Amino acid sequence: MEFNLSESEQALYQETLAEFKERQIRLTDTRKAIIAYMIESHDHPSAEMIYQDLLPAYPSMSLATVYNNLKVLVDEGFVSELKLPQDSTSYYDFLGHQHPHVICQVCGKIVDVMVAASLPDLKTAIETETGFHVTKTQTMIYGICPDCQEKKD
Repeated sequence: MEFNLSESEQALYQETLAEFKERQIRLTDTRKAIIAYMIESHDHPSAEMIYQDLLPAYPSMSLATVYNNLKVLVDEGFVSELKLPQDSTSYYDFLGHQHPHVICQVCGKIVDVMVAASLPDLKTAIETETGFHVTKTQTMIYGICPDCQEKKD
């Protein structure tokens, strides 16, 4: 499968592979393909979507292989797993940085939000109030996307 990674995506891909090597984590062809797929994807694919898209180029790959690789990517901090309350499917997002997600309550579309405005430091407030050491945050905001709003009219 051909990946059309931009220059910055290609750099991120190479950095990710180097980090895997440094951590002495095996880099199989399918793992490399899943990493490239996740970096290139601007959607939030499910394991099933990744499997279907990569299967033509990797016919011996199983859905279990995709799930196992996604687990490694999540455990190692490269990918976040998004679980929506109304859906048993998990969706995945490559972490170039932590950011909020807005989710359409009608169609389930997930969009990254790149907020330029300064948000309160929720991590620090939570750590101060609870004593927890926050290692990861995941913000999901719900609404109705423009397409679904248009369909309602």
